[in-house]
Amino acid sequence: MSLVFTGICSHAPGITGRDDRAPRPLRDGLYDAFEGMRNALHASKPDALIVVAAEHFANFFMNNMPAYAIGMSDQYTGPIEDPDWLRIPKREAKGDPDLSRRLVAEMLKTVDVAYCEEWQFDHGIMVPLHFLDPANELTIIPANINCQGPPLTPLHRAWTFGEAIRRAADAVPQRIALVATGGISHWPATPDSGRINEKWDRDFLDRWTANDRERLLDYTDEATYADAGQGGFEIRTFIAAAAAAGGKGRVHFYEPIPIFAVGCTIATMEIT
Repeated sequence: MSLVFTGICSHAPGITGRDDRAPRPLRDGLYDAFEGMRNALHASKPDALIVVAAEHFANFFMNNMPAYAIGMSDQYTGPIEDPDWLRIPKREAKGDPDLSRRLVAEMLKTVDVAYCEEWQFDHGIMVPLHFLDPANELTIIPANINCQGPPLTPLHRAWTFGEAIRRAADAVPQRIALVATGGISHWPATPDSGRINEKWDRDFLDRWTANDRERLLDYTDEATYADAGQGGFEIRTFIAAAAAAGGKGRVHFYEPIPIFAVGCTIATMEIT
């Protein structure tokens, strides 16, 4: 059929785990934006939702770290973290191994994608699903870009990964939605946790909404680490979403929320 929806959102665990400690207007604005994205996502009537996340050593570690991975199971469990800490109950999300297999086969024509018949969801997927699929109705296909363990995939390859997702979505009869999750600038699990480079974030979102490929790929990991922290490496998921959609984006919410340890972002992109 085709790609029918593309969006990006933050996935920081504090969004749910520390929701009572954020300034109420900021928290409510973020939650309202998640609700708007949920409504738009479900209105697109997807048969499956691909969630492109940056996995946090929950399933992959340095002894086996794929640059890209796609889930190929009939069900997935999460969160892998303590549900009381994350404030998200455990659930089993429905998968579609046959659809995943067909998507992977198409993507392998241009990208070396690992596939996984076992996958436990961490906060990178569970926080978005908590807001975007609260009734656990959608069929989920998890995808991962290694944003944790160097050497990291070059940004132009993350773009190619997004193009491969689009090509694969257009090659199957099902309606496919795509949500990429991550942070922009943030320094998780460091003494600088809570630091946010708002100027850097807004510049990145300007590039993203313009779908300016040249400027989106004009980052080095060294500069990103200095200006946006190790969490800034997660721009790879947002870049993949831009490549998949092809159109212009719209930011529905962006605000630095230090108690959530990230500049919280909700945005969607036209599909061309």
